[in-house]
Amino acid sequence: MMTGMYTPNEDRYETMSYRRCGTSGLMLPALSLGLWHNFGGASSYENARQLVRTSFDHGITHFDLANNYGPPPGSAESAFGRILAEDFHGLRDELIVSTKAGYDMWPGPYGDNGSRKYLLASLDASLKRLGLPYVDIFYHHRPDYETPLEETAMALDQAVRSGRALYAGISNYPTERSVEMVAMLRSLGTPCLIHQPSYNIFRRDPETTGLFRALTEHGVGSIVFSPLAQGVLTDRYLDGVPADSRASGNSQFLQASAIDERTRSRVAALNGIARERGQSLAQMALAWVLRPQAEITAPDGSTRTVAVTTALIGASRPEQIVDNVAALDAPAFTDEEIRQIDEVAATA
Repeated sequence: MMTGMYTPNEDRYETMSYRRCGTSGLMLPALSLGLWHNFGGASSYENARQLVRTSFDHGITHFDLANNYGPPPGSAESAFGRILAEDFHGLRDELIVSTKAGYDMWPGPYGDNGSRKYLLASLDASLKRLGLPYVDIFYHHRPDYETPLEETAMALDQAVRSGRALYAGISNYPTERSVEMVAMLRSLGTPCLIHQPSYNIFRRDPETTGLFRALTEHGVGSIVFSPLAQGVLTDRYLDGVPADSRASGNSQFLQASAIDERTRSRVAALNGIARERGQSLAQMALAWVLRPQAEITAPDGSTRTVAVTTALIGASRPEQIVDNVAALDAPAFTDEEIRQIDEVAATA
């Protein structure tokens, strides 16, 4: 059991780089800690506590939650609230705490989606679990096509104007819907700070659909989740599916069937490129999503914008966080390395 008062590493800000979030005044660490897994009621509290401590000791100041993270839903927020109270008293101004609402949370017609009723009630419940008067970022977790966009935007605006959140964000919104929401929030006087899409070497949607380009044009930052493709872009599955891995369990997000021969072949090829760079595959995958903002030319000759503010990492052990942070010391990618990675990713 962990004992003693927590004293943060005095050199924590020297090991992390920080990036401006869109055109806002907010700087975010290049890596942020996601509490999607390993922080719920079924997980070890002391391990979760060590994960947060290790993150902060390495300059990770941003902690990303959602109302439904657990299991059970809400338990990740409760655990993080306890960690804040026990270890981070007096450090709140050095932290960025975000949460979201949009998925099913309680019975009846008011427990999910994007109504004002649900979003603001969920935010109040999240604040209670976290033990905080406000969160730094409040997201709508997914688009709701049954609720008028204006209503969802006004709920996010009210969350900010009431002081319950400092910034508003959106997650999982497709490009066209994102542009509409960004314009609507701006018209209300509460600019959209950030968008949270899924993005990794294997999943290029934000590039191919023009999402990154649109976010750059509108001054919106981005925080990408699943940069390691739920652990596929690591050395974990090079030789199959280990018995203690996420894919071997009952995860709805990564099934053993997804780790087929083609996937293992592609992962092995990427692992070879990473070794040539002197990195682990996980480190290279993170460095890849964080590569400098640029216009890239796709194989079909089209240009795409890459613009990632911060990448969300998950961890089950503190040493994984340390390994991930080391990705920030990676050498810049050469054109040939980018070509090789793109070629592997496109392999049928």
